[in-house]
Amino acid sequence: MSEPLTGGCTCGAVRYALKSAPFDAGWCHCRTCQRTSGAPAMVFASVPEGDLVWTQGADGVRWFASSSFGHRAFCGVCGTPFLMKVDHQAETVDFSVATLDAANAVAPGFHIFWGSRVAWFDPGDDLPKYEKFRPDTRGLEGTEAP
Repeated sequence: MSEPLTGGCTCGAVRYALKSAPFDAGWCHCRTCQRTSGAPAMVFASVPEGDLVWTQGADGVRWFASSSFGHRAFCGVCGTPFLMKVDHQAETVDFSVATLDAANAVAPGFHIFWGSRVAWFDPGDDLPKYEKFRPDTRGLEGTEAP
């Protein structure tokens, strides 16, 4: 990553920068992502914990428990969904790719929670599709899916 990727919310109150290149980018079709975003699915990518740095408006970021194992952050002014932290992968943070200034810089490589997808939404790709989590997801023992 030559230049750090940056992003922010719709209203401009909150900004962030990534200190490392994102990995594990993929679509999530779970009901929580659908309700949080108001869209049929969201694309997330991961960076190590601490590599997403708030550069403006950190005090405006709000958090809520979105499941028994995860918390989400959003802009407290406009509601833009920024990221999710899950207990079973505490070493990473998953951010919403669409909030990047250069959202085309990170492409999804898979679909999770395909079993919860909105039937009329067809992304039209040949990416791997998993009914729930990917089978190689770290730390899932005892985690109940949303």
